[in-house]
Amino acid sequence: MVIVSGEKLYWWRRQAREAAIASNIPPTEVDWLLELVASVDKLSLSMASFRERDQIRLSLPLSVLTQQWRRRLQESLPVQYIAGVAPWRHFQLKVSPDVLIPRPETELLIDLVAKAVVPCEGNWVDMGTGSGAIALGLAELLTNASIYATDCSDAALAIARENAVNLGLSSRITFSQGSWWSPLANLKGKVSGMVSNPPYIPTQLISQLQPEVAQHEPHLALSGGADGLEHIRYLIQTAPEYLIPGGVWLIEMMAGQGEKVSAMLEEQGSYTKINIFPDLAGIDRFVLAYRSY
Repeated sequence: MVIVSGEKLYWWRRQAREAAIASNIPPTEVDWLLELVASVDKLSLSMASFRERDQIRLSLPLSVLTQQWRRRLQESLPVQYIAGVAPWRHFQLKVSPDVLIPRPETELLIDLVAKAVVPCEGNWVDMGTGSGAIALGLAELLTNASIYATDCSDAALAIARENAVNLGLSSRITFSQGSWWSPLANLKGKVSGMVSNPPYIPTQLISQLQPEVAQHEPHLALSGGADGLEHIRYLIQTAPEYLIPGGVWLIEMMAGQGEKVSAMLEEQGSYTKINIFPDLAGIDRFVLAYRSY
């Protein structure tokens, strides 16, 4: 933690906003970044009242912030990676290029679980946890459940564990390293719900994504194979061995994949009540199904 004067931060903000405009980046990103890394709020930024303060806390030195903001302009480095934190639901989650930046759309997975489940108990699994966002959302929602989170990346799990500690939820979640179900053999036939935001982008399309995503977010968490459905297909085939009758199967997917995912669930033969749900933009984004009795 470092301290700067309001006057010094005022001029830094002014120059950063001018550079953003020159680079065709919304200057509002500067304020968003400062809300994450400095002890200032939206109102004091909009009114520039922070300028009168003698001391403002920053989570990183102003010289480093300047260097990282230059990378935002020149290399499309996401603001969340500069700040090292991303807001998600009402959490502040640590993030790095080892994990995907949690999106607002993914918050709806937790809302869908809330609507699908009564009572809130049993064993619930977050497959491919990344920053731990979904597991943390489940732990907060399902107060009587045991939460398990897996990821094949040790670096991602380290961040997920740190987020759990920071939010006081580490005792509620068991984190395990491994591919999908591989660390959870002891839970066969005992899982009440599986939730996942798996990689679902066709590999050949990743280079066409926004540079913030294509150049900085981990391709391991993006690439869904040739058709984008490689991992979803695997989860459809393997989950029935783990889910209890009536257990929840819920995933996020790419726009346009809904009918294919629903058809694969139907063809597998172990699922019922298959439904597609939209995201915040009204685009089909989630598929919810239940293990047949």
